Parts: sequence; structure tokens; C-alpha cells
Amino acid sequence: MPPIVHELIWPDRVVVGTVGSPGSRTFYLQARNGARVVSFALEKEQSALLAEKIDEILDELMVHDGNPFSVPASTPVELVDNDPLEQPVEEQFRAGTMSLGWDATTAQVVIEAFPLVLDEDPDAAEAEPDEMMLLRIPVGTARAFAKRTREIVGAGRPLCPFCATPMDPDGHTCELPGGF
Repeated sequence: MPPIVHELIWPDRVVVGTVGSPGSRTFYLQARNGARVVSFALEKEQSALLAEKIDEILDELMVHDGNPFSVPASTPVELVDNDPLEQPVEEQFRAGTMSLGWDATTAQVVIEAFPLVLDEDPDAAEAEPDEMMLLRIPVGTARAFAKRTREIVGAGRPLCPFCATPMDPDGHTCELPGGF
């Protein structure tokens, strides 16, 4: 049976957001096109890496042959999105493998996400997934997405000034002598 493909081309909105308090947040990538909203969970590290790699692609495109795709150097003001996730957040799946690409024919960044496979069976990892997310976003939206994602990732628990590990609101055991 072919997989269910949650495909959004030129979505109205695509953001990373969280549910929960710092230290126990769940990260979601959420896209909306009209009334259709698709959300999948991902790890904080996946979010950070996705933003970093999108910026790398966009930065490379900017310096390529006079920036033929009109890639903005920073987030266009009209694309700033600081709104919370659309509610209720209905998780389609938790992301495992993700891929990132560039489609020069449409001048879009392409994000693919596949469900996390927890099965210990080695054949399960090679099986075709039941579903996937396919997002195609223009360069300005991609730049805004990366900026917001970096801000969301950075808005977690404060880091200990001594050992640089996250501090919980109810206490912290510093890993370095002389710390808290």
C-alpha cells in the first residue's frame, strides 16, 4: 500500500513551535494550507539542525551567480511569525529520518520527514513508511522558518554559567567544582 503523503506546496504557514514548559517541551513542525493543518513531532536537535541547514542552503544560493532566486539575507518583515502553534496540535507522527533539498525549478526548499522507526527488526528499517510529510517552501518563508526555529530552540531552560548544562527551575547540580 502506498504511503500517506502529507504534502503542502506553497503553505500559508510553516513553523516550529513547542507544547509544554522548558525542560519538558515537545517540538512540532506545523504547516497550514487553508484549513488543513499538519503537525509532526521532532526532537529539539532535529529542529536546530534543520534551521542550520536551511540557512546554509539559502546562504549558498545567495552568492551563486548573482542571487538568481532572490534569496533574502534576513527574514522579510512581512514573513515574521511569532504566533503560537495552531490548536489543537494533532500529531501525525514523530519524525525519524528527515531530508532537506532544493528544487531550482520552483525555487523552493524541500523538507521531507518520515516516521521514527522503533522496531528492532532490521527489515523494518528498510520497509516503506506508512506516511510521510513533504513540504515545499519559498526562500523568504524558509528564511523566516529558520530564524523562528533558532529562537524557539534557544528559548529553553537557562544554561548554568559554570558547566553550561540546562538548569531546572527547581534546582541544579553543577557538574563543576565551585558551581551551584
